[in-house]
Amino acid sequence: MSSEWLKYAPTPPPLIGGDEWHVFLSYRSVNRSWVLNLYDILRQLGYKTFIDQCALTPGEFLARRLQKALGASQSGVLIWSRATADSEWVEREYTALDALTMNKPGFRFVPIVLDGTDLPLFLKNRVYLDFSSYPDGPNGGELLRLVHGIVGKPLSEEAAHFAAGQDEAAQIATVQIRAALRNGRADRILEVAKEGGLPWDTSSALSCLAAESLTKLRKNTEALELLDSTRRRFPRAVRPKQLYALALARRGEDDDLDNAQEILAELYESQQRDPETLGILARTWMDRYSASHDLNDLRQSRDYYAEAFERAPDDYYTGINAAAKSVLLGTSADLEKADEYATKVQKVVGSEARAGDYWWSATVGEVSLIRKQYADAARAYAAAKAMAPKETGSHESTWKQACRLMAYLNPSDEERAMVRAVFTHLPDCSELKL
Repeated sequence: MSSEWLKYAPTPPPLIGGDEWHVFLSYRSVNRSWVLNLYDILRQLGYKTFIDQCALTPGEFLARRLQKALGASQSGVLIWSRATADSEWVEREYTALDALTMNKPGFRFVPIVLDGTDLPLFLKNRVYLDFSSYPDGPNGGELLRLVHGIVGKPLSEEAAHFAAGQDEAAQIATVQIRAALRNGRADRILEVAKEGGLPWDTSSALSCLAAESLTKLRKNTEALELLDSTRRRFPRAVRPKQLYALALARRGEDDDLDNAQEILAELYESQQRDPETLGILARTWMDRYSASHDLNDLRQSRDYYAEAFERAPDDYYTGINAAAKSVLLGTSADLEKADEYATKVQKVVGSEARAGDYWWSATVGEVSLIRKQYADAARAYAAAKAMAPKETGSHESTWKQACRLMAYLNPSDEERAMVRAVFTHLPDCSELKL
């Protein structure tokens, strides 16, 4: 991290008494990528941070384990967004955090909002931090304010002035990357990353945003080069490792798949078993199946997706993939599982496309496809494509999955044509290596 930024960032206090954690992160898995970036930053700063999907193991009694971890924490951060508007969950988590604030001396509770959504009434009585300008991970002045809030220290006048400057710089870089992605300008993304600046040295979030945008534009080698330097600068960060493995898998040259699986397996064995790690690991086994046609590889892929969905039942990405891989396995038992997973996913995403969210909308399409509702599938796929017209890598991934599924679902020519019409800019299923 930049020495200039560290000059203003408070160091973590010692863990005393029965405390095991400096920070407890309370969130929903739909915001997992953002939370992983926060987790990475706090660990880089030396804060021992509890995040359930990394610290919990399958079979643990969830409520008891979370209660114990929260009680052994010095502070708690509740992450709120439009996608987490589950009042029962928020009120339960808020009640626990608020009780600790009143009953545990020195405990700090910091609510943060990710997308400008109004907080529920019971949260509005607290000062909160607004990260609406940082949809891909915390950065800028708000990050500095958050770290001060965790340790219960106000910003000095000098630190507040510094934070304001960082807000502007980080927001400008984010806008530049997103605009370049929308325009399909990989060269511009690389130019912005090369310019760098303090927000790039504070957190890996901007580098991760740039690299992920490059992979969406099928510039996987360029993404790998950017992530390689990012991993060296932030060696403890999880998110750059995940994206590096994903870019390797998408590039698919020589030993790329082996190298991707090695990175992901090491994360898995070090207990980094969040849905993102498990989802990318599952994807690599699907890549293996595409080459081997060995059902054991396919089953391995399905089981990793299912493990992720079990850990985070509101994670639609892993859920829809568990459903799709079950379709491909094809036994009566697996088809029952496919319907079970698809039903659960539909409860999360509903039946309509979501404006501005490509993968949410594509998932709505895939649920409809699995249920043989081809007109609904085509409509949702078309809406997703219209939201991200330049993201050809995302289109290819979606279409390839649809081709695999239709090979098992056996739609009529007319039904198949509805889906094909959305992806006429891509090779037909018969021309793809599935």
